[in-house]
Amino acid sequence: MGIDSGGAATVEGVHASVAALDALDREDAFLALGHAAGAGVDVLQRRYEIRLARLELRSRLAAQLNACQARDAVEAVGFQQAMTPPDASVQDRTYAQMSAVEEIAGVLTVSSAAAGAFLEQSRRICALPIAFEALSAGALSWQHAKIIADETSGLDPAGAVALVAHFFDPDAPNPARGAAPGELIPSRFRSKVRTWRERHHPESIEKRHAKGLADRRMEYTPDRDGMAWVSLYLPGDTACAIWNRTTATARGLQSPDEPRTLTQLRPDIAASLLLGAGNTATAGSGSSEDMGAGIATGIGKVPTLRADVLVTVPVFSLLGLTDEPAMLDGLGPIPASMARKLVADGAGSFYRVLVDPRVGAPLEIGRKNYRLTETIKRWIRMRDAKCTFPGCTNRTPDNETDHLTAWQNGGTTGASNLAQLCPKHHRLKHHSRWAPDPATEQDPPGWTSPTGRHYKAEYPDPEPPHWPGWPMPPECQPVPGYGPRRPPAVGTGRRQVHRPRRPVTGRSALGRVLCNAVRPV
Repeated sequence: MGIDSGGAATVEGVHASVAALDALDREDAFLALGHAAGAGVDVLQRRYEIRLARLELRSRLAAQLNACQARDAVEAVGFQQAMTPPDASVQDRTYAQMSAVEEIAGVLTVSSAAAGAFLEQSRRICALPIAFEALSAGALSWQHAKIIADETSGLDPAGAVALVAHFFDPDAPNPARGAAPGELIPSRFRSKVRTWRERHHPESIEKRHAKGLADRRMEYTPDRDGMAWVSLYLPGDTACAIWNRTTATARGLQSPDEPRTLTQLRPDIAASLLLGAGNTATAGSGSSEDMGAGIATGIGKVPTLRADVLVTVPVFSLLGLTDEPAMLDGLGPIPASMARKLVADGAGSFYRVLVDPRVGAPLEIGRKNYRLTETIKRWIRMRDAKCTFPGCTNRTPDNETDHLTAWQNGGTTGASNLAQLCPKHHRLKHHSRWAPDPATEQDPPGWTSPTGRHYKAEYPDPEPPHWPGWPMPPECQPVPGYGPRRPPAVGTGRRQVHRPRRPVTGRSALGRVLCNAVRPV
């Protein structure tokens, strides 16, 4: 459906949302006057639910109006171009478009730059019918639409269509599972879109990382109240190590006598390290073993990093047979060369996770006791990536591994009954009617709110690694539908052996090794 044919549907959607809001307003007015409150009706509960419903409807209406604005902006510039004489010079056409952008800026009361950015984003969304339809239906906010516009920048039209189809078209090959894009908070949606983009970008992440590396820089921005911002644009592993080191040092300094919060300690420690004598080993407290980075050997030289994070590495990338990205916890896709460098440099707190060559998914680690081993905790952290509560982005090591069904209520200590929760949402789970769904060995749980709204889990959507130029062994071939074709586990405890369905020989023996070498080390 094109933009013209979708215009009427967008307007109809706006009218339907307004009508639904009017109906809720009338019901709330009746309840406020004590009318229509039959037996068994909890007036306060119903008025609470009406407000949640109105918030939801107004959010949908805002998205529908944004779709109308985007369409009008694109069509306005199109009409301006149509009014330009066919024999007009390039200069005249340029000024005609500039004039249209300035008109849009004046109408929206924004700067010229903001109007130009809005126009470009609108063009990208309107050129992707599935995304525009979702925005018009109110299933997608304008923030989500801007993410699509940003992340399709640099892709050819076919690549942009494929990206949108993965997240919005259920009939696309290997569509995204779990929560719909509009049900994810924007930062989580961007993370999922960026992960897919990095794996499917026509230019390898190695080449793009090399370009980004050349653009590394430090920026200084004055702010109000005598404050200022200092920003560093660095390779992801270096930035992650800096963050980990300052965080670990800040935690080490916390005590009953320390008045500063963790948030205040981080910049103080960073300033102390930067303004010191250049020997990072003596700044702050704690050894370099605890702080996530090696000892600097001189000004201007980046130390060997200690990646105190989980890194998921496709097995062939680790072997150097392919260059598909690895996943750095808290950052996202990183070049395979960066992951191999972390291993080669002997990062002692680097937890390598090899993934299944068939579907890119990990295997479960089980345990029958209540107490969790560090291996299981790391496994759940790798599976969930963050607090699993809807919309929460907390991914700190302080997150807790919780039994979804309590141990005293018959809950087991296995991946399907464990999930990562931040301290805040862990307490909320035990003191409210927020209820988690069961997890699975590969996917975190969804949640149901006290008012019955269900929030789907944020699936990691792993993809099978690329095989380096030779056929995938038969026993590792993916099967239709969800999940890998995996034989039963043999043995229990920390290390399990997954044996193939049938004996293999020759080249397939390598496939057996690769298919079985997918447990964390």
